[in-house]
Amino acid sequence: MTDTAGQAPKPVALSLQGLSRQFGTFKALDSVSLDIEEGEFFTIVGPSGSGKTTLLRILAGLDQPTAGRLLLRGADITKMPPNKRPTAMVFQSLALFDHRSVGENVEFALKMRGRPKAERHARALELLDLVQLGHDYHARPVTQCSGGERQRVALARALASDPEILFFDEPLSALDYRLRKTLEVELRELQRRTGRTFVYITHSLEEAMVMSDRIGIMRDGGLVQIGTPAEIYGRPGDRFVARFMGEVNIFELNKGHLTAFDQNLPAGNRFMTAVINGHMVVRPEMLHPVQPEDGGVQFDVTVTEVFHLGSRVQLHLDSVAGQLVAELPASSPLRAGQTVRFGFDPALAHCVPE
Repeated sequence: MTDTAGQAPKPVALSLQGLSRQFGTFKALDSVSLDIEEGEFFTIVGPSGSGKTTLLRILAGLDQPTAGRLLLRGADITKMPPNKRPTAMVFQSLALFDHRSVGENVEFALKMRGRPKAERHARALELLDLVQLGHDYHARPVTQCSGGERQRVALARALASDPEILFFDEPLSALDYRLRKTLEVELRELQRRTGRTFVYITHSLEEAMVMSDRIGIMRDGGLVQIGTPAEIYGRPGDRFVARFMGEVNIFELNKGHLTAFDQNLPAGNRFMTAVINGHMVVRPEMLHPVQPEDGGVQFDVTVTEVFHLGSRVQLHLDSVAGQLVAELPASSPLRAGQTVRFGFDPALAHCVPE
């Protein structure tokens, strides 16, 4: 069987089957089911309290589900202790041994498994190359490493035991913006080079969009949508996902009628049959100044704020639909206080049900 692109589906590395976790009367996880493919970079995002950390702890064997099963290539590992699983985890705190050198940190898991010293040393040097730290780091005290270097040490230590799946618990959250962006790219490239399956938890939408093959959005203990970054951003399943995945303008749609602007969608528009009553999702980059002859949905706005964001500007607009957000190239001449005709092409928008 092949998918719509004509490619054979990848084997399933990790299968979550109805995982639930209850603490007293509070249900932290509610029957989560998901298949994660071999060699996939799968990221789980969600607001605080959505259950993503609880889920990761169960996947890593640090907690047990109240119900459900966890299968690794078809074998049930639900009750298998973490040290018996072919997996490794990189914690948010990194959990490095500050009294040991970089090399001793990297070699720790191999030492616990009784591997010979020469083998441990060779493997550590190999991994230091892989995470772009030189061999001279092997003897360096880990306390003399920068934040980014410590992240690389933690990653090398996780890879030392040759795990089949790596779990990450917001490992970049404490880093400054520039370093975080650098490590996002390096981590993605490392995952591709090693071919390992990565399961990543983050609250950062940018991290999820940059690194992931697929993203799972969590809310109230359940997965509400799973898809590629483009699918999640461009075709959110509901208003929660639309708002969670960045700035968005949402308009009420009633049988093809945009009530805020008192305008009907063009005849034959695909949304007329797809969504009868719901909401139209319009991303900021879809809004732009228009001329009457341009067609589409049009309305007058007053520019209230202009924020310069490098290569683009973000505009806050006052309209009959309330406050809207638009993004234009940095060369835009618009300034606060101007009244302008804005619009969008409804064929580029996405509609969600109530």
